[in-house]
Amino acid sequence: MVTGEALIAYRALLRATRKSFAGDTEMLKASASEIRKKFEENRHVVSDSDITRLLEEAREATQFISTMIVQAKLNERGGYEVKASQEHAGATLELPTEEMLRKKSV
Repeated sequence: MVTGEALIAYRALLRATRKSFAGDTEMLKASASEIRKKFEENRHVVSDSDITRLLEEAREATQFISTMIVQAKLNERGGYEVKASQEHAGATLELPTEEMLRKKSV
C-alpha cells in the first residue's frame, strides 16, 4: 500500500512540474532529476511515521508547485509576461530580478 501511495505522490509531483514548467526544458529536466533523487534517497525508509511525513511533504510540494510557481515568458516586445491561471488566485507575485534573468539567458 505504501509503495502505491509513494508512486501516486511521485507522479503527482512530475505532473505538477510538467504543467508549471511547460516549455522550459532545462527546468523540466532539473526538477524531474531532483524529484527522482529525493525519492531514491528515501527508498529504504521503513518507519511508518517517517513514511507518513515524507508522503505529506510530497503532497505539500505538489500543491506548492501547482499554485505558487508561474513562469514568465519572453514576449516579442522584449519584456516578460506572466499568465497566472485560476489555480494561482490569491498567490503573491514575485518578479524575477535582473540578475536572475541574466543568469537564465547565459
